[in-house]
Amino acid sequence: MHEIGSAVTTLKIGDRVAIEPGYPCRRCKNCKDGRYNLCPQMHFAADPPYSHGALTKYFKMPEDFCYKIPDSMGLDEAALVEPLAVAVHTSRLAEIKIQNDVVIFGAGTVGLLCAAVAKALGARKVISVDVNSSRLEFARKFAATGTYEPVRGDEPEETARKIIELYSLGEGADVVIEATGVEICIDAGIHALRRGGTYIQTGLGKSKIQFPIVKLSEKEINMKGCFRYNSGDYELALHLLESKKVSIKELITGVEPFERATVAWERTLKGDGIKNLIRGPQDLD
Repeated sequence: MHEIGSAVTTLKIGDRVAIEPGYPCRRCKNCKDGRYNLCPQMHFAADPPYSHGALTKYFKMPEDFCYKIPDSMGLDEAALVEPLAVAVHTSRLAEIKIQNDVVIFGAGTVGLLCAAVAKALGARKVISVDVNSSRLEFARKFAATGTYEPVRGDEPEETARKIIELYSLGEGADVVIEATGVEICIDAGIHALRRGGTYIQTGLGKSKIQFPIVKLSEKEINMKGCFRYNSGDYELALHLLESKKVSIKELITGVEPFERATVAWERTLKGDGIKNLIRGPQDLD
């Protein structure tokens, strides 16, 4: 913290914090219902023209959207509390219970963190699915109890069948988390669920897709959308980190200084590594 307002009571100058990079109006029905992530007037970082992101020397946030981090946590880890909070929100929506079998489509940052949180919440089997073999190798070391790389040309039903058979999921998974937004993964995810299972759409892709809605109805699947994070998600994310139930440092591929921000962007665009960070400008005076 570089500077605080006169009414701030829980933070002081010099405190190290993780920030929730968006704040709501606090007055609309969604905010009053406790679902402020759905506020239509949310001020979110990197949402031009209202906000151009956090790559600045100073960034102003309300006090209650700044979370003090423990001394044991680095600022690089604090930067990843945001995607971890997405994974926490996903898992809370899924109501993951001890001994649940969970299949996660996508082994990017959010998919990997969903696997870690599911495991921390007591899931029995956590299966990561991705077309990138190197990411699956990382997933096995990081959190997943099993992985699956779909065979090119397989129909979604076949992909789902192979996952169920390979990992002895019986009728299917208790929970499917879709973290890619890709149509074929959404299709396979619905087929991979048991009757009465829960499906969470966390990944964002095309605005319109085709998916097996009849199968959704026949199985009476509990399908939910997932958008960012909500009340309590940052606190739980920080608790999981501080208690060592989840670790995120392994996700950090590299840290580039502000002057080399384009290098980090290009590396991310190529799919090089898991999470590339940019160190904020130290002195712009």
